[in-house]
Amino acid sequence: MARTEYYDDPAAPEPNNMVVAASAVVTDDEGRILLQRRRDNDLWALPGGGMEMTDSLPGTAVREVKEETGLDVEITGLVGTYTDPRHVIAYSDGEVRRQFNVCFTARVVGGRLTISDESTELRFARPAEIDQLPMHHTQRLRIRHFLEHRERPYLG
Repeated sequence: MARTEYYDDPAAPEPNNMVVAASAVVTDDEGRILLQRRRDNDLWALPGGGMEMTDSLPGTAVREVKEETGLDVEITGLVGTYTDPRHVIAYSDGEVRRQFNVCFTARVVGGRLTISDESTELRFARPAEIDQLPMHHTQRLRIRHFLEHRERPYLG
């Protein structure tokens, strides 16, 4: 299923769904950030996805990282909340969503890096490399907020 992201675009379709989601900035011992190249839009992104009825928000981030990368992680903090109504995501099946995303920080505690059916590539990228990767600006915003080592989480 293909995915198109819109931001502040008057041509964006009207949302027909609201999804609560979680993502994670997972870092390794060298300070590199775990990224996945998404199969649905070919862009690099943090691992993450929609919350299920049996999940907590931190649990969603842990589950999504495992499903998308094969790694087991432990949540260590909060980057922020991302709820901008100008960000709309349209899927080829007709779903057009607004997403309420909570972005956490996490560290690897086990597992093995494994590509899933949702990604074509996985890598730990140095912060200086990230600007060179094709990525939606909402993902860059989360990473930038993480790299700023903010005293308080971003609330937006």
